[in-house]
Amino acid sequence: MKVLHINCNYLGTTLHQLMIEELSRNGYDNKVYSPVYRGGLAVIKPNENVVVSECFKKRDRLVFDYKQCKIKRDLQKKIDVSAFDLIHAYTVFTDGNCARKMSKKYNVPYVVTVRNTDVNSFFAKMVHLRGRGIKIMKDAKAIFFLSEAYRKQVFDKYVPQKLKAELLAKSYIIPNGIDDFWFENAPDEIKASISNEEIKLIYAGRIDKNKNIPTIQKAMDILAKQGYKAKLTVVGKVQDEGEFERISADKNTVCLPPMKKEELINAYRASDIFVMPSFTESFGLVYVEAMSQGLPVVYSKGQGFDGQFEEGVVGYHADSHSTESVAEAIKQVVAGYSHITSAVVEKSKKFNWSEIVKSYCNIYNEIEKTEQGR
Repeated sequence: MKVLHINCNYLGTTLHQLMIEELSRNGYDNKVYSPVYRGGLAVIKPNENVVVSECFKKRDRLVFDYKQCKIKRDLQKKIDVSAFDLIHAYTVFTDGNCARKMSKKYNVPYVVTVRNTDVNSFFAKMVHLRGRGIKIMKDAKAIFFLSEAYRKQVFDKYVPQKLKAELLAKSYIIPNGIDDFWFENAPDEIKASISNEEIKLIYAGRIDKNKNIPTIQKAMDILAKQGYKAKLTVVGKVQDEGEFERISADKNTVCLPPMKKEELINAYRASDIFVMPSFTESFGLVYVEAMSQGLPVVYSKGQGFDGQFEEGVVGYHADSHSTESVAEAIKQVVAGYSHITSAVVEKSKKFNWSEIVKSYCNIYNEIEKTEQGR
């Protein structure tokens, strides 16, 4: 089966490459088309089956259809869309709109994934494009959500009542996976207790306003007044210098530069709780990486990771706009620490790419059978 993957975010993370490689191991012939405005923003080196195309300028993003016109024209110049059995679009709007146009022109079915930018930017803020997003999902053969939280948000706020049953019937919850490295290096021993005298918190990821690190620091101040002494280690690349200066000024915070996974694994093991109360988050693979090393997690309520497990199983959610909520979530983790740490490593195995890709394969194959039967 030949699958064309349209993915404007392919270069920005390792996760999509890991997924494509696993699909290839399962016998799929994959081609990735990644439209970008500047190819230098890559964190990975693309494989040979990836076409990265700098086909639009940054300012073109201000006019959705103009940018889309450039992407569609470029895609058809570089790839024979008619040669594929299925198109997978990795966002509803940027990738999905293009996939829908290609599907109609070349009679190739498509599936679409709903991500953070779709929910928190396009659907939430671009009212004039909401109808377009609904049409893209309606014409797709399958709709993938990374979490139940995002599916609920989209269906509750944006899907018309008359279409809910139809769209819900072809929607699936399939989370992202993490690198096998984390499973292959599971800790030999799991910490079973934690001291109120020094709770070692850790955050790993980009340092910018969306990650909401100052709220963790304010939550630590609240905890200090209640007899909990906490320290925070922040690991990551600085994206916002002003935010970094604000964070690094805190006396109970240590800021470290980005680490390779071989180094980060030791930072996780030296800590007690992973905390990331992002304002918006598609999924948050770092939650799972930390879990794989025995750490309970505090995650954002209503965002991509929320709902993957019942509250208290691997940690607790917190309202990213409330320092009190973040402080309370940390306290809840401390209170149930031994119970949570006994489960997190095993629960992290849910996010193994070899298992996750099986779900995609089943859906891809079912679509192919249905199309051939017509």
